Amino acid sequence: MRMKSKKLAVTTLAVASLLTAAACGGGSSNPPKSSQSNGGSPSGGPNLQGVSYDVLGQWTGGEQKAFQAVIDAFDQQTGASGNYTPAAGGDEAGVLGTKVAGGTPPDIAILSLPGAIAQYASSNKMFPASSDVQSAVSANFASEWGTLGSYKGQLYCAPVDASNKSTVWYNTKSFSNAGISSPPTTWDEWLKDGKTLSASGVQVPISVGGGDGWTLTDWFENVYLRTAGVQKYDQLTHHQIPWTDPSVATALNTLKQMWGDPQLIGSPQQAVKVSFTSSVDNVFKSNPTSAIVYEASFVATTITSDKLPAKVGVDAKVFPFPSVNGSQPVVEAAGDFACAFSKNKAAMPFLAFLASPEAAKLLVGTEGSGFLSVNKNVPSSSYNDPTSAALAKQMVQVGNNFRFDMSDQAPAEFGGTPNKGEWGDLQTFLTNGDVKAAQQQLEKDAGAANWG
Repeated sequence: MRMKSKKLAVTTLAVASLLTAAACGGGSSNPPKSSQSNGGSPSGGPNLQGVSYDVLGQWTGGEQKAFQAVIDAFDQQTGASGNYTPAAGGDEAGVLGTKVAGGTPPDIAILSLPGAIAQYASSNKMFPASSDVQSAVSANFASEWGTLGSYKGQLYCAPVDASNKSTVWYNTKSFSNAGISSPPTTWDEWLKDGKTLSASGVQVPISVGGGDGWTLTDWFENVYLRTAGVQKYDQLTHHQIPWTDPSVATALNTLKQMWGDPQLIGSPQQAVKVSFTSSVDNVFKSNPTSAIVYEASFVATTITSDKLPAKVGVDAKVFPFPSVNGSQPVVEAAGDFACAFSKNKAAMPFLAFLASPEAAKLLVGTEGSGFLSVNKNVPSSSYNDPTSAALAKQMVQVGNNFRFDMSDQAPAEFGGTPNKGEWGDLQTFLTNGDVKAAQQQLEKDAGAANWG
């Protein structure tokens, strides 16, 4: 099961140091310089009889089973033999960094950080995509997804799956008991419904998993997208405007309307101790203490892994992160990309296959996978349940009007370190609600990071 991709990984800063070490004597003396054509596409059935290839990722359980189904289908079509290995402890980025630095990279690796793609591409540790991969990505994905898998305008990696991070989950029975007939569509309605749930006896209407600081970055990013817009979002993502910008104050003050109200989230001092998994359990356990939890589409796998799981689509339903002051539909997303680290003849054909509707249907349709796809040529009927289909459709329908997770694109020392940088600063803000102090500390920490 995956949570937020970078929270399981060695950071891009560590990747950079490993690459530097390799360049100083530990790595391959013949790094990849250009794309190699491997002859045809998987749909055309390239002859790869006797060719073995390996893939490094972080997927286990149902997701590993679904990805294995993709490998099996490709192997059956081509005669190749694929071997998937989940990284020990889920630390795919750390294992990959060590292998690359040691000169023994996998043929294909799954990366979830755009910064990591740039690091490996800029140091010639991975291969640019072949024309077949480029064609498959162009035909099946919104252009922004291709951009995320590219470096300096050159495509390197094929999108594999995505997480819808503009998803709010709710307990249908709690809503019914409170007399709420439909979920909120605006921020103000959400605040109002929270108070209605409180009045109905729900102890902590909105469960906030502040103990895992990454959840708070997702809260901020969704509110910021809706209060500042995509242009400002892009600028703040790359620290082209400071965290002391008035747009950040607007977003933090909006968040404070919820986070600063004990009637809605309970004690902030307690909320900052609640783990992500506990925040979900609080809403969907047999005797729930909360009714709503915000986090991405992968909440579904947390719900269904419980000893007494709620049923997704019946007991547990979703609504899109609400509009703020009339903001237009937009989605925050994250995702995984497949990248080639060797000249193995199967590498590029496999990447092209991963970008095809056929592979995506296997990923999302295998029982228990939990995968979503932004492949625009995958019909909703490919999914095993309507909730997953709806979450994927939401991402596809916004086209390029989505933005990748902001903190996943930041230097890791700022956007990806427990109890430090943005994680720690938002945890402090959750507890004290001091907007000005939060902005100043966020800017101080962002300014100390290496933005490349």
